[in-house]
Amino acid sequence: MKAISNPINATYSQATNVILHAFDWPYCRIKEQAASIADAGFKAVLISPPMKSLKSEDGTPWWQRYQPQDYRVIDNQLGNTLDFKAMIHALSAENIHVYVDVVFNHMANEEEINEALIYPNTDVLADYKKNKAHYQDLALFGDLGQPLFTDKDFVLAFPIKDWTDPWEVQHGRISNGDRDPGLPTLKYTDKVVEAQKQYLKALKQLGVKGFRIDAAKHMTLEHLHQVWDDEISSETHVFGEIITDGGATKEEYELFLQPYLANTYLGAYDFPLFHTLKNTLSEPDSTMASLINPYSLGSALAHDRAITFAITHDIPNNDVFLDQVMPEHIECLAYCYILGRDGGVPLIYSDLDTSGITDKSGKPRWLDCWKNPTLQQMIRFHNLMHGKPMALVHQTEDVLVFSRGANEGMVAINKGQQAVEICLNAEVSTDMTTEILQQEGVSFDATHQHLTLAKHSCAMLLCLNLKPKDVNPH
Repeated sequence: MKAISNPINATYSQATNVILHAFDWPYCRIKEQAASIADAGFKAVLISPPMKSLKSEDGTPWWQRYQPQDYRVIDNQLGNTLDFKAMIHALSAENIHVYVDVVFNHMANEEEINEALIYPNTDVLADYKKNKAHYQDLALFGDLGQPLFTDKDFVLAFPIKDWTDPWEVQHGRISNGDRDPGLPTLKYTDKVVEAQKQYLKALKQLGVKGFRIDAAKHMTLEHLHQVWDDEISSETHVFGEIITDGGATKEEYELFLQPYLANTYLGAYDFPLFHTLKNTLSEPDSTMASLINPYSLGSALAHDRAITFAITHDIPNNDVFLDQVMPEHIECLAYCYILGRDGGVPLIYSDLDTSGITDKSGKPRWLDCWKNPTLQQMIRFHNLMHGKPMALVHQTEDVLVFSRGANEGMVAINKGQQAVEICLNAEVSTDMTTEILQQEGVSFDATHQHLTLAKHSCAMLLCLNLKPKDVNPH
């Protein structure tokens, strides 16, 4: 098997930090928010799959975006090709890159109307013909008078039962059991690959700068290599979604993520780091030493391959992953870590209340959470410290303190049940700046160089010649 010879341009991908995952946002909403998104410090926006999928006047659930009917037209509940172009134009004016979620493993489950596996189905094709001029304006490529795929382009239908069998995972259908026919899985053929590459080329011509590969663990390495070849990958940030239950030695990591990392140069969601963070910050008997250099322990991906996160869209929106939702205060500490550390491309999830989960005040938990002042301060710190080295300052079972650059920045996290006071020695200058996250019980006394952290809190400092003296319980 020929490896991809053109690796991710690390400088390019890192320059696009931080990514806002505008999950299931209409394109017009993203367009309207472009200036505010830029002001918040984001450098890229990841949008839900821009393909043709089912829509209705009453709305359709988010998962319909992950059941494509056609690649050649953007027309779904979030908008159409014209809306998509207007969104790109608005974001580009703010120097924000557009990333798109790409669904190439399967097509829509249309068992009741499309037993023949014609995509788009005959009703959609008839609509194309009836409104030819309209759809021609929306076309990205190809002849809309003909189907994109037929039954010959799909593998034999059977539901995945053994999720530890790579062949079955990559050739079976994602389904809800024997009674559900599941999502028709595409074959790895020249025709399928060519259609998928035409779609990606069309998006790149419109200005798209990055691709998230949905359900990447369900696609063979050969398929990934053929689609994301040198031409498609050039000057483009590409990363796959391969959900695992942890890092090295874990079964899912060894079966799916390790081969992907070893045989491609593409990025990936850092699920190993996510589980390390969740376990370390949530479990009382877990020590913060696990976060000093998790990569060396096989508990995080390499810095230039990792998409880091505290939550993804799958976690709150699928019952099977709900136990992975962190409490609000733990999620805040996790964001402090991934936005404060060196390496990886942070992804910030923000939805329009697709999950129905509320915060402690009763409001939708992730609705416009990207506007949170504390999160925006973390992003500001990340952008100022980007590319600067990271060094351990202090660590106990409950406290982790590390610096960035030549003591230009400092991150302190207290996961414990007790407040702590961090005493610092600094050569104070008239232009020294400090930044404290807006959390109750967190304060900085510049005169005495004391940083106070309440229980379950964190802080980020921007200062000169910061030299910690000691860290003591309050």
